[in-house]
This record gives sequence, structure tokens and C-alpha cells, in this order.
Amino acid sequence: MAVNYGFIVPHPPIAVHEVGKGREREIQNTNDAFMGVARMIKDLQPETIIISTPHSTVYSDYIHISPGKSAAGSFSHFGAREVSFKVEYDEELVKAISDFAFEEDIPAGTLGERNRELDHGVMVPLYFINKYYTNYKLVRISISGLSSITHYNFGKCINKAVAKLGRKCVFVASGDLSHKLLASGPYGYDEEGPKFDKDITDAMREADFLRLLTMNEER
Repeated sequence: MAVNYGFIVPHPPIAVHEVGKGREREIQNTNDAFMGVARMIKDLQPETIIISTPHSTVYSDYIHISPGKSAAGSFSHFGAREVSFKVEYDEELVKAISDFAFEEDIPAGTLGERNRELDHGVMVPLYFINKYYTNYKLVRISISGLSSITHYNFGKCINKAVAKLGRKCVFVASGDLSHKLLASGPYGYDEEGPKFDKDITDAMREADFLRLLTMNEER
């Protein structure tokens, strides 16, 4: 058994109806795609969903994996406290991933968590997934300032851990690309924003993963 299905999704809070209050219709194509992903995950019936998020505990030199038995969160920061989540973590898989990372001398594990609450990078995808499927455990992994190659090698550790335990898993990569597409957006506009987003989405569309690994990170 290995991780043989992966999904790359955004996490705009306005996609959540209780947050968007109608504005979610402005990104209907995105929401339709979320629903498609959720239906696929329902059909796959994974035991564990592994999700990476840039809004969990982040370090420049360490890949953080959320520890513990469970975690909870809500959209209270976005005015929708009534939309809440509680997930059970796959502790056995977390340990196996950490052990393989240690063997490969990759700085990763469960140390140094600063906030146990689920972040919106996790909750936005789960909002849609949970409409169709809830019989899963979760592994929440953050990003880091380490190199793309290090993250790639860490991904191989994840796959080894899944194979060792015989888990049926899917991987969900949650991220919102440049955040620099509109002057009216929270991070403003930068002419490099649309170029970066196009480079990333083209590489994903073409499954050109080497291109992703060799992009100029300082651009």
C-alpha cells in the first residue's frame, strides 16, 4: 500500500458558505472543484487523509507534524464560529513518518507545536470533504523553509510509512499560490504573482514535477 492519490487545493475562507455569505458564488468554479475532490475521496474511502498546510506551526529548519490524539478548530476568526471541526489524528502513522525522517536525517517531527487548533488551510478542504466522507483519521503536516528537495525526500518518507503500515491514504496539499493577483486582495498585487501562479498550475497540469522542484525559489 502507498499514497497513490493526491490532490492540490486552495483554501479561501470565503468558499465556506457561512463565511462567504453569498460571496462564495464569485468562486463557483473553485467550489465545484472542491466538491469533485470530495466525491473522489468518498469513492476512495481512505483510512487516513494526510494534509499539508502553510498555516500550521512553521519553522525555517524543521518540518512540523501535529502531535497528539486529536485536534479541533472553527471559523470563529472569520465570523462563523458555528462551523467547527474535530479530527482524530493517526498517531501510528505520525510516528512512522517521524521515524523514517529520522533515519534519512531529515529534520521533521512533532516537536514545538505552538497552536493545537486546526487552521483554515486544513478546515476549508475538510468543510467540503466532510459533506461526503467522515470516516478517516488525519495527519496534519506543515511546510518549512527547507529546500524543495528536502520536502521531496520527506514525501518519500511519508510514502514509506504508509507502505509499512499498509494504510489506505490520500494526500491533500492545501495552498493558495502567490496571493498577489489583485490590488484589492489582502496582500495586494505584484506583477510576478500571475506569472508564478501560471508556472505552478502549468507544471501541475502537465505533471511536470521536476519543473516544480527546480523552480527559482527567489523569484
